[in-house]
Amino acid sequence: MAAQEQLRLRRPRTFCDRKDVLNELNDAELIKRYRLDREGILFVTNLVRETLARPTARNKALSPEMKVIITLRFLATGKMQLCNSDDLGPSQQTVSRVITETLDALSSRPILAQFIKFPITPQETQRKKMEFVQIAGFPGVVGVIDGTHIKITAPKEFEAEYVNRKRYHSINTQIVFDAKYKIIDIVANWPGSVHDARILNESGLNRFVFGRGMLPDGCHLLGDSGYPSKKWLLTPYLRPRPGPQSNYNRCHKKTRSVVERGIGQLKRRFHVLHGEIRVSPPAKVCMVIEVCAMLHNICKDRNIGIPAGEDYNNGEEDDDQQPLEPPPQPAAARPREGLLYRDQFVNLHFNNDE
Repeated sequence: MAAQEQLRLRRPRTFCDRKDVLNELNDAELIKRYRLDREGILFVTNLVRETLARPTARNKALSPEMKVIITLRFLATGKMQLCNSDDLGPSQQTVSRVITETLDALSSRPILAQFIKFPITPQETQRKKMEFVQIAGFPGVVGVIDGTHIKITAPKEFEAEYVNRKRYHSINTQIVFDAKYKIIDIVANWPGSVHDARILNESGLNRFVFGRGMLPDGCHLLGDSGYPSKKWLLTPYLRPRPGPQSNYNRCHKKTRSVVERGIGQLKRRFHVLHGEIRVSPPAKVCMVIEVCAMLHNICKDRNIGIPAGEDYNNGEEDDDQQPLEPPPQPAAARPREGLLYRDQFVNLHFNNDE
């Protein structure tokens, strides 16, 4: 037995041949598997090449390109098993380690800030307004906002805080799209039990961008009735009167539908967001969400569509995005100023006979 044990210990490690997917697959096949074409994969790799190419004592160390490819496969499918069953070579343990390393690199603040940017300058905000007004004639809109729940496994700590109103564990993610379905702001760090209105209240949009007047006058977000009305956040009337209020609600609904379709596109592109994300702790899930948002924008910049047949609810959002009533507030804190501003806005812009 001792001799057999020594023989086993001396046996050299064997390595599977790794598939050279960048040279063996065409762009259509790469997009189907990894959501980016060859140039796109190299572009993303170059963002983190220095970090992923750090010296290692491991034999047959993975290249930065291979690390990015493995991570893209996981994000596209949500299944780590497929990352090594695709003849990519690494073991399941290596796949898990590589995905964590790559997500950590891609989710750095400087990299995310390059691709997820809220319009601030007069030129940027004016362009966003012009793009939105072409949808349904709604003026002054720079973004549309909503929350979406990303399913997660039950965390070991503070488990009850992650249970949402549908009784499953999730990260409640606030997301803002522009009219071209690009993500211009995302907040992905709140447990599923937290209300959309609280996430907004604690967000940089409320505290800094709009709260400190960083934008030119006349810039608005559109949100559903789960949000409080503000001078910069326009919500629909719950019981609109015929005339201006009904006109407003009709245009509001058509314009705001961009965020519902945008979330649908994001989840269709990266199936990891559609099912239960089986990674822990929740902070790692937040990295997954942010990296998917960044990669979605890169795909938009490079005009890379969603592969045919990758259907998630026909591009529309699911009922996780049905509006909730805002949580009760003390009378003094109720957004009367926002409601009065909305009435003035409606009478100014929607007082017609359409």
